[in-house]
Amino acid sequence: MDIIFFNLDTDLKLKLAQSVLVVAVFYLLKLITIKYFIKNLSNSKSRYRWQKAISIITNILVFIIILRLWFEGVDSLATYFGFLTAGLAIALKDLIANFAGSLFIVSRHPFDIGDRIQIGEHRGDVIDIRLFQFTLLEIGEWTNSDNTTGRVIHIPCGKVFTESQINYNQAFSHIWNELTMTITFESDWKAAKLILNEILQKPKFKENSLTPDQLRESSLKFMLPIESFDSKVLTYVVENGIRLIVRYLCEPKKRRRTEVELWEEIITAFQKAENVKFAYPTQRFYSDTKVLQ
Repeated sequence: MDIIFFNLDTDLKLKLAQSVLVVAVFYLLKLITIKYFIKNLSNSKSRYRWQKAISIITNILVFIIILRLWFEGVDSLATYFGFLTAGLAIALKDLIANFAGSLFIVSRHPFDIGDRIQIGEHRGDVIDIRLFQFTLLEIGEWTNSDNTTGRVIHIPCGKVFTESQINYNQAFSHIWNELTMTITFESDWKAAKLILNEILQKPKFKENSLTPDQLRESSLKFMLPIESFDSKVLTYVVENGIRLIVRYLCEPKKRRRTEVELWEEIITAFQKAENVKFAYPTQRFYSDTKVLQ
């Protein structure tokens, strides 16, 4: 190996040495920056984001500088990239799209680490964002809930340009959820609504309300419609009874837990109320014994 190196042209040896030096210097700077600056950040999400950004920037700078060392005959780096892109556009179109997608994710933040999102048919919590792909911890599927399945989904970053992204966390930290129930026509629907409203006022459900600071922070990012963020009970008449819909706020990752807690409270309260009964499919038969004259 040493014999081959010493037999190389002087200019070629210089370029190799310069390339190795560039890689060593930039990666040493990256390690120093991460160790002495990034690691000291208290927020784990910010620490992860900065570490990823520095790695991407370092790779890009090293790539560009080494290109300039090896292609000095090309006056314009933009011209070189034009030829390179034209030659590789078809063969590496997916790779280029994924690289562009990763830059879009880092710069525009359609989602971040820890966010619960849906992209295409996939739903899950974002647990990693890399140069060419991001990873979700899957929710739903056969569990028929918002609980995790235990599987991870690796999605190419280029999907952000072709698939809609639904972010559960970005507008504000809560989402609306609804529970639907039907009581019989003979039930006291006003008493039922009163019971439901009393349950929603309990501290463990009230803590899900948005604070003024959270609303103020969200309004700085998006033009949100002004509406009441209080829990409410809606009333409808359906064919087999009176339908009541409980609408309330909850954190995205606590939706199933709050549903279970609410249902347990509602079932217990309705069982104690003699004038409130759940409706269920039934058949009634009427017999008219009057003889027609």
